[in-house]
Amino acid sequence: MTIPSPRICFFLGFLFCALLLGIALYFQFSDGLEPCPLCISQRIMLLAVALAFLTAGLHNPSKTGTRVYAVLGTLAALGGASVSARHVWLTHLPPEEVPECGPGLSYMFRNFPLGDTLKAMLSGTGDCAKVDWTLLGLSMPAWVLLCFIGLGAFSLLQWWNAGIRANR
Repeated sequence: MTIPSPRICFFLGFLFCALLLGIALYFQFSDGLEPCPLCISQRIMLLAVALAFLTAGLHNPSKTGTRVYAVLGTLAALGGASVSARHVWLTHLPPEEVPECGPGLSYMFRNFPLGDTLKAMLSGTGDCAKVDWTLLGLSMPAWVLLCFIGLGAFSLLQWWNAGIRANR
């Protein structure tokens, strides 16, 4: 079996990220699920992974460059996984331990210091503990966490894929 080139793999990873972002937008605009601060942060991290993959695919670097992009994609995916893990943790808190709900992000960006808004985006609010959707018993943040782990592993695999290609 022939392993696709890192360039093809990075493009496939980009398409998967674009699909996930499209699904998020579908849930927001068609199903009316408003994203919480942690959801927005996860989307930003997914966009970072997508941009790393797209740039790698367009650049088509040599072995060393492929490895750099593989690490960048993995780091972005790990950042997204950490935000997703925080989100999953918040959804499993007992009701009395859930943080208070805060104002919407657009209000926070207009009226709060940037540091406070970024803290809310990364630590979450009570809105983030609410589970609106599940599939096979897993919430949306849990599925996103699994996707980030998979994307990180897929990106890191390109490190070895570049080595295989260089030895041919």
